[in-house]
Amino acid sequence: MSFLRTASRLAGALVLAALVVWMVHLSYTSKSAGVRPRDPALVKRVQINMGEVLESPLGLDPLPIPEGNPQTREKVALGRLLFFDPRLSVDGTISCASCHNPKLGWSNGLSVAFGVRGQIGKRSAPTVLNAAYSDTLFWDGRAGSLEEQARGPLMNPLEMANTSAGVVATLKAIPHYVKRFEQVFGRPEFGIDEVVAAIAAFERTLLSGNSPFDRYKYGGDTAALSASQVRGMELFRDKAGPNCAKCHRFDDFSADLTDFRFHNIGVGMDHPTPDTGRGAVSQNPEDRGRFRTPTLRNVALTAPYMHDGRFATLEQVLEFYMRGATSNPDLDPEIHRFELTPGQQADLLAFLESFTGTVGTPAGGGKRPPAADAGPAAPMPPPAAPPATPRATPPGAAPAARPAGNPPAGP
Repeated sequence: MSFLRTASRLAGALVLAALVVWMVHLSYTSKSAGVRPRDPALVKRVQINMGEVLESPLGLDPLPIPEGNPQTREKVALGRLLFFDPRLSVDGTISCASCHNPKLGWSNGLSVAFGVRGQIGKRSAPTVLNAAYSDTLFWDGRAGSLEEQARGPLMNPLEMANTSAGVVATLKAIPHYVKRFEQVFGRPEFGIDEVVAAIAAFERTLLSGNSPFDRYKYGGDTAALSASQVRGMELFRDKAGPNCAKCHRFDDFSADLTDFRFHNIGVGMDHPTPDTGRGAVSQNPEDRGRFRTPTLRNVALTAPYMHDGRFATLEQVLEFYMRGATSNPDLDPEIHRFELTPGQQADLLAFLESFTGTVGTPAGGGKRPPAADAGPAAPMPPPAAPPATPRATPPGAAPAARPAGNPPAGP
């Protein structure tokens, strides 16, 4: 009997050892094949877009969905209506889409964001494309989720200038919205939390991937990039040169093209009263002048550039970095001067254009509730014309004056 017990234990140990070896082998072969092991307990593998289960676009990681705000077809559709509806603003003239226009790379094509009554902010409106992957939103990272981000512009006096109660009262006066909220959330009563949950659900479907870069890097399509773009990719990663990849990262599995961190690159730090960015939020002196690294996804479509929209073209951005940005005591240590020939500059700029991808978004964006269901609410006005604000500060000119006082930060 003792012999049998010993043999049984030995056999069990051998089986366990074989299982471990097999698991290690699987992990190794997955990495060798360019497949990142994914733990469904940590992050959902799928994007839910208008009720259909889809893999994330080529080049993107699995889409994170918060447990407290699951995606449903009905919620995304409701969020789409809210995103394009200017009645959420205090005077019915500004919608989320006013500053995040799908025809302008989901930004607004202006140096700064604008709001009701022709007011202008002090920062540009970042694209909302792929914002679902970030856990810090706005240029200064003051919002920790898309839900929190969606709430901000609704209440910002320089943007939509409404209140939680005002937004909810407007929507409750529109029978179609009352019906839609009950269908989505399963109860007749709703508040601002449900409003921003629906908007955030829609924003999570705004994903850009499957670009020429993605097809070359992750799809095995060697013809997706031109010879100039391939040379530009090498410059993008050149640590002695541009070193763009230090902050706009990609690896062998996916490309966020951002490090989701905050850096001081000197923009605006020569102003008498500079925008301190992250420093104003964290109250940490080391964060003075730091701003969130934007993604380079669709960067060719989202001019002007930088948090104050000072550069109209990518050529101007490259020139800024080549001269070592703007020196200041808090400048990021990775910033340095470098030289590129005209041909190398053309190659790098061509590579940046390869990040322009397809945008997966639900059809029918911008539709309003049927007029018959509009109830006592006033008819939806046409989108407001943006105020007369420059697209970008001309090279060599001083940045535009900021609004007087100390209004809440915009984007």
